[in-house]
Amino acid sequence: MSAVSTPSGPRAAAPAPRETAPATPGAAPARRDAEATRAAILKAARHLLARHAHADITLRAVAERAGVSPPLILKYFGNKDALFARVMSFDSDADDLLDAPVEELGRHMVRHVLASQRDRGADPLLRIAFAPLHGDHGEVLRANFRAQVTERLAARLTGPDRGLRAELAVAGLLGLGVMYGVARGAHLRGTDVDAIADRYGPLVQAQLTPGA
Repeated sequence: MSAVSTPSGPRAAAPAPRETAPATPGAAPARRDAEATRAAILKAARHLLARHAHADITLRAVAERAGVSPPLILKYFGNKDALFARVMSFDSDADDLLDAPVEELGRHMVRHVLASQRDRGADPLLRIAFAPLHGDHGEVLRANFRAQVTERLAARLTGPDRGLRAELAVAGLLGLGVMYGVARGAHLRGTDVDAIADRYGPLVQAQLTPGA
């Protein structure tokens, strides 16, 4: 390797740079920020959809609640219909709701519904109760609920009347969610979530595993 002459004498030439991909500092934080922004927008849209008719909800209202600008919603979701298509899906909520063995599912679902209300002010199921507000979009909400929640639950059950038992179990959860989150029952809200899950879970479980 040749030397480079300097005023103070010969100096070895610097080694050739390694051929590596250019660094992208901040890429991971930026990705996390984008995910947090999407989550905030979806949470705001869910909140509004549970309280207002679809036709009355504006992107500006969603943006104000999410703390973002309306153009940012368009950037991430394209338009209002695309945003609410995501909001009207129960798929990811059902993943969490049904995340337990069938033998323990009743208590898990009760606890999940109450903890979601307590910690996030959002019920993973209660949006279906507002389907009549949303006209044609209400039919989308109902179809998604049946496919992604009750039919998915029924597919995990064994024995006769699986569809009926799944709907009865979910009906129990919806009633609990309404009393806790809409009627805001003082005794219910003043009782520890785990204590309620211990008492109400077996009622739901009786539909999932009758006779067990």
